[in-house]
Amino acid sequence: MANRKHSKTSMNRKQGKSAKSGGLPASYPWYLANKPVAAKANLDVLDKFTGKVATRVPLIGAAEVRKAIVAAYKARDAMAAFPPDARRDVLEHCVRRFRERHEELAIALCIEAGKPIKDARGEVDRLIDTFRIAAEEATRPPGEVMNLTVSPRTRGYRGMVKRVPVGVCSFITPFNFPLNLVAHKVAPAIAAGCPFVLKPALKTPVGALIIGEILAETDLPKGAFSVLNCSNEDASILVEDERIALLSFTGSLLGWDLKSRAGRKKVTLELGGNAACIVDADPGADLDHVAERIVFGAYYQSGQSCISVQRILVHASLYPALRKTLKQKVGELRMGDPRDEKTFIGPVIDEDSAKRIESWVAAAERKGAKRLAGGKRKGNLVPATLLEKVPRDSDLYRKEVFGPVAMLEPFYDFDQAIERVNDSDFGLQAGVFTGNLAHAMQAWDRLDVGGVVVGDVPSFRVDNMPYGGVKHSGLGREGVRSAIEDMTEPRLLVIKG
Repeated sequence: MANRKHSKTSMNRKQGKSAKSGGLPASYPWYLANKPVAAKANLDVLDKFTGKVATRVPLIGAAEVRKAIVAAYKARDAMAAFPPDARRDVLEHCVRRFRERHEELAIALCIEAGKPIKDARGEVDRLIDTFRIAAEEATRPPGEVMNLTVSPRTRGYRGMVKRVPVGVCSFITPFNFPLNLVAHKVAPAIAAGCPFVLKPALKTPVGALIIGEILAETDLPKGAFSVLNCSNEDASILVEDERIALLSFTGSLLGWDLKSRAGRKKVTLELGGNAACIVDADPGADLDHVAERIVFGAYYQSGQSCISVQRILVHASLYPALRKTLKQKVGELRMGDPRDEKTFIGPVIDEDSAKRIESWVAAAERKGAKRLAGGKRKGNLVPATLLEKVPRDSDLYRKEVFGPVAMLEPFYDFDQAIERVNDSDFGLQAGVFTGNLAHAMQAWDRLDVGGVVVGDVPSFRVDNMPYGGVKHSGLGREGVRSAIEDMTEPRLLVIKG
């Protein structure tokens, strides 16, 4: 059986408001070796819109992190031997439970991350997709039959390669997708047969703890997973401990420092970008549609996405018309309470982030940038902002804004547009609206990014596609199958006879 009685792990929902009634429980446990631990809840999780305490979770220390690693290390053989169909059943159980708790998960996400409720429901849908894809992959592990007869001396030999779990994985996840970016590490690990220790972002830990609660309902081998909240200092062991075979980190450029400290273990990093979108002279679509997609890509989730549209390069022949349309559409976006079904722009994660975004915009304006849309910041609410004439040496242009800000610039030929997209320290994804097949192929050949999306914005992602970047944007690829490949290693068998 892949699941046990659901009441087994309900301790975290016995007190306080139910998420279904519009609030969160008073506190949550953490998870050690598959089991909930009702430790002292000493970390406040804020409602990002009201600024009030929404719930509390335990903040544990380095000793508990070590216990989680020891438990996972002991579980290596059991997880590797856990049959593929049983792994599939665990993942399918999670899919069923996520569907049953869909609105609860969405409300929790809306509260802890400030994500507008419609977007929060969309992220729950993607959580379900990611686990469902992983369930499908669990019973079809990659392998290869090799022809070894490459010369007379190798006749009579046969080769086969299978992939085996690497062992213990440590996962460190960011605040902006507290469900789906956790899913992109946890679900492939289960499918691959790897035990893991997960540290979610301290500002948004609730979603990961609910995933832990649902995993605790299953018959995963003891020690297969732990979900814990700890400081960055106490998380150092998740980076440096030699019992860990793979570190997967999604977040800031801090990832490169973690890589330097990781020793011999595998490391995968997804570290953001400042994504560009090219609108060619023949965009291949109606300009209203192009504008709608750009507005979505730039301002969805208040721009707090690694593939949010930040730079919009428009052919000079279309620039006046698209500028006018975008200015109007951006100005119409509704900002406010993320619980309101009509809200498109919710709060950014905290006021310090809002102040940084505001300061970058102001600095660009002092250097000559012109604001086409956007108003004054209100706490951690930053209005959707559109600018043009942004200097290419400004922080706003060179760095990742991670907020509801985008900038327009014209170009005069497609080669120039490609050069400007590549003029960046980042290279995650790029979007290209073009009806010219040659230009589409040139973009795929020449853009120095991990993914090129033709006919849409770079913010498009499907959870089974390889996802990752080059340059400062990271190392390796996520997406369920790609992650499973990273969490396994090839093992060769040669047979003579």
